[in-house]
Amino acid sequence: MVTAILPFTLMTIAAPLLAWFDAHARRLPWRGSIDPYTVLVSEVMLQQTRVETVIPYFEHWMKRFPTVASLAEAPLQDVLTAWEGLGYYSRARNLQRAAQMIMGEFHGKIPADLPSLRRLPGVGRYTAGAVASIAFGLPAPTLDGNIRRVLSRVFDVSEDARSPVGERRLWSLAAGQLPADRPGDYNQALMDLGATICTPQAPDCLACPLAALCQARTLGIQTERPVLAPRPVPPRITVTAAIIQRDGLVLIAQRPPYGLLGGMWEFPGGKQQEGETLPDCLQREIREELDAVVEVDTLAGVYRHAYTHFRLTLHAFFCRLISGEPRPLQVAALRWVTPAELAAYPMGKVDRQIALSLLKA
Repeated sequence: MVTAILPFTLMTIAAPLLAWFDAHARRLPWRGSIDPYTVLVSEVMLQQTRVETVIPYFEHWMKRFPTVASLAEAPLQDVLTAWEGLGYYSRARNLQRAAQMIMGEFHGKIPADLPSLRRLPGVGRYTAGAVASIAFGLPAPTLDGNIRRVLSRVFDVSEDARSPVGERRLWSLAAGQLPADRPGDYNQALMDLGATICTPQAPDCLACPLAALCQARTLGIQTERPVLAPRPVPPRITVTAAIIQRDGLVLIAQRPPYGLLGGMWEFPGGKQQEGETLPDCLQREIREELDAVVEVDTLAGVYRHAYTHFRLTLHAFFCRLISGEPRPLQVAALRWVTPAELAAYPMGKVDRQIALSLLKA
C-alpha cells in the first residue's frame, strides 16, 4: 500500500515548528534581542559561516563597535582587524559602508522596510528578510542553507536547489503563508532545525517535529534532498610572496580597497604566469608592484589555502633589495615594520601565517 503524500503548506508546519523552537531554540549571544543593529551584524557574520565560528567574533565586534555610529566612524583598518580570521572580508567593508549609509541617509536608524534594507551594501534578499522578520516583525521570508535543506525535504523539492527554478520554488515555499504573528521566530526555527536536527548527512528524523509531515522522509529519500548539482572543480593558483627585510624591519603592502582581501596587508608578490619559474615570477611582481629589483634567496615556506572559488598555493621567499626604493605602484600603501608590529595590521590567513613564522624566527 502506497502512502498518500499531501501538498502541505507552510501553515501546516508552523505550529509544530514553533512549539519545538520554544522548547529547543539555541542559546546564541544575539538571540533575544530585536535591536536592528545587533540582528544586522549577526546576520552578516553568519553569511556562509558557521555559528560556532561567528560567536567569538560577534561578541568582540559588539564590544568594539557597539552602535551603528561607532562602526561608521571607525578607521577601516580597525574594522578589518576585528574581522580578521572570519573570512569573506568584503562583508566587513560592506557592513561599515552600510553603517555609513544608515547614518547619512537614514538618520542613524536602520530602515524597517525591505526595499530600503536591500539598498544597504552587502544586504541581499536573505539578510534583508532575516533582519526585517527578526528585528521588525515583518512577514518577510529568508532562505539560508539550513532553511533550503529543511524545505527541500519537507516538500520533496526535486529541482536543483541552486538552479533558478529551484531557487524560485524554495523562495515561494519560504514565503507561503509565513505566520504573521511570529515571522522572526519562524525563520529562526527553520534555521535551528536545519542546524541541529535536519542536518546534511545524518538527519535525526525521530527527533524532528516535522517528521510526520516530511514528504522526503515518507518516500525514504530525505538524504537525497536537497538536490545539488556538482560544483565545478576549483582551479589551482600558484603565487609567490617576498619577505624583504632591512635593518630589522620587514616590508608589507596594502591591497587596493576592493576585490579579494581588499584593504588587507600582505607580503608583496603575485600570481605565477605560465612558463615562469617561481623566482622569475617574484622578481617580475616586485618590479611591477614596487618599482624595485630583488634577489630571491631561500624558500621561507609553502602555504596552502582553500578559497570558495579556487585553491591557493603560496611560496614565500626571503629576498634582498638590489636596487630601487620600493614605492606603491599597484598597491595602496607600503610599510616597513618590525615583526612584532605585524600583529597590528589586518592580514589574510596565509599572510598571517608568514607573519607568525617571522616572530618565531
